[in-house]
Amino acid sequence: MHNGETVAREDDFSASLILKRGGLARVGLERIALLEAVAALGSISAAAKQVGLSYKGAWDGVQALNNLFDTPLVAAAPGGKSGGMAEVTPRGQAVIRAFRAAEREVGAVFARLEGDGEMLWSLGLRTSARNALRGVVTGVEGDGVTATVTLSLGEGLSLRSSITRRSVEDLDLTPGRPAIALIKSSFVRINEGDGDNRLTGEIVDREAGEASAEITIALAAGKTLTATLKSDDAAWGLQIGAKVEARIAPADIILAVD
Repeated sequence: MHNGETVAREDDFSASLILKRGGLARVGLERIALLEAVAALGSISAAAKQVGLSYKGAWDGVQALNNLFDTPLVAAAPGGKSGGMAEVTPRGQAVIRAFRAAEREVGAVFARLEGDGEMLWSLGLRTSARNALRGVVTGVEGDGVTATVTLSLGEGLSLRSSITRRSVEDLDLTPGRPAIALIKSSFVRINEGDGDNRLTGEIVDREAGEASAEITIALAAGKTLTATLKSDDAAWGLQIGAKVEARIAPADIILAVD
């Protein structure tokens, strides 16, 4: 104590709750605070300002949450940095409540642990894949060295991934098993190329440099898909609002499980 105030020591315990699915989806306090701000303000841009994020950072956070839960946590209308209404869905409200309840429990656990010399760490695998889409396995085909796994993302949206039969066994990929599809943005082709996976949607965000651009495509089931374009791609000139077909080869989709 010093002048009536508590002075924090470097070795004091602190707890930070992170929710994970398969070590890939990381939902921490920052994203829950963003959800709460969207719920209170009805706008992603206004929520971004309140929690100290750029509009792009807030939009990316909302996309990641919608992609990694079974149903969207935020329903947003187009509006960009200048506006656009957004609403936290009942599923999103449930996630907020569950996180805050778990946070209280974690705080209580750490209070009991303090003095025991114990430390808990949140360990998670990070991935460079720009797209991480959660779904449920609905089928596994092929009895040779390779197999094709079908992953349902909801509302008739699905992906087919070509992986080895050994990977199917190691990951226990059977119908009904939740799994996450990882796709590099550079593997997503727009309106061209071969691939069993053809997903139609609308460009809702575009960020471009001189040689490349990153676009975000709104799909069904509240999911989004990010693609990287090169300046010589036929789709380079497409802007926000354009209807497109994203094509992905099954061999370019990696699957991960809890």
